[in-house]
Amino acid sequence: MATNKFHPRWREFKFTLHRIFRNPSAIIGFMLLFCFMAVAMLAPVIAPPKNQFNPYMMPHKGYSPTPKPPSEQNIFGTTSGQYDIFYGAVWGTRTAFKIGLFVVLIAGIVGISLGAIAGYYGGLLDEILMRLIDIMWAIPTLVLAMAIVVAFGRGLDKIMIALALVQWRWYVRVIRSEILTLRDQDFVHAAKLMGVSDFIIITRHILPNAIYPVLIMASMDMGSMVITAAFLSFVGLGAPKGYADWGQMVALARNYIVGPVDDPLRFWYTIVIPGACIILFVLAWNLIGDALRDAFDPKLRRR
Repeated sequence: MATNKFHPRWREFKFTLHRIFRNPSAIIGFMLLFCFMAVAMLAPVIAPPKNQFNPYMMPHKGYSPTPKPPSEQNIFGTTSGQYDIFYGAVWGTRTAFKIGLFVVLIAGIVGISLGAIAGYYGGLLDEILMRLIDIMWAIPTLVLAMAIVVAFGRGLDKIMIALALVQWRWYVRVIRSEILTLRDQDFVHAAKLMGVSDFIIITRHILPNAIYPVLIMASMDMGSMVITAAFLSFVGLGAPKGYADWGQMVALARNYIVGPVDDPLRFWYTIVIPGACIILFVLAWNLIGDALRDAFDPKLRRR
């Protein structure tokens, strides 16, 4: 009887949290994410910046192309150009969050807005938008992103803009398909008969019921966009040399992926440390995305 005192939405919210946090993979994902968030917020304390005007530039002593192993001065060692790997790993966490949040936020806003309008109104606008997306789908995502980066000019900010311009098409299709199944429901027709405006119907009645697949996709994209940006930095289209970006750090160590013949793992730290940062960051978001899918999917929710 006590549960009846709570509002149904509050009971559903509690049930959703229970579904999420009883999943062991979700707990691991949130723990990893919490660690990355703590490192990002405490970056100035963990690795005090040497350049106050540009703290994302990794400090270095000398210009030797040969990496140096971990030592008291550089606990993770140095990569090519004598850039401090520890500093890059710490401040690269902020770069990863900046890339993921910017791309997902911009692509989500654009995609949800266009998809909601196209799905709700249909007609010529829907047809034009879908054909435009079909044309974009004919070009592989990575190739299209690289073309946009080359057109705008190299740089991490250009990569973020390019990925946002490419990724919005996913959100359009997902939110449109959800709205197509909701716009003919009885509660929507009832709101129309009561004289509720289309804007209120979309924002208050349809989107809250259609947004869950988008939230799951956004969680997955937070990690995948970091991988894509790291690849673009690796091929030389991203951040300038010495910038605290995990992809840039892997690019600096490209000549030392395999060491000398007699010791092929001599420079393992130049690849393993930034590579592990990328893998764990992506893993955290993917585990969270899987947990959100299990919690929000109506076919799995009540199991």
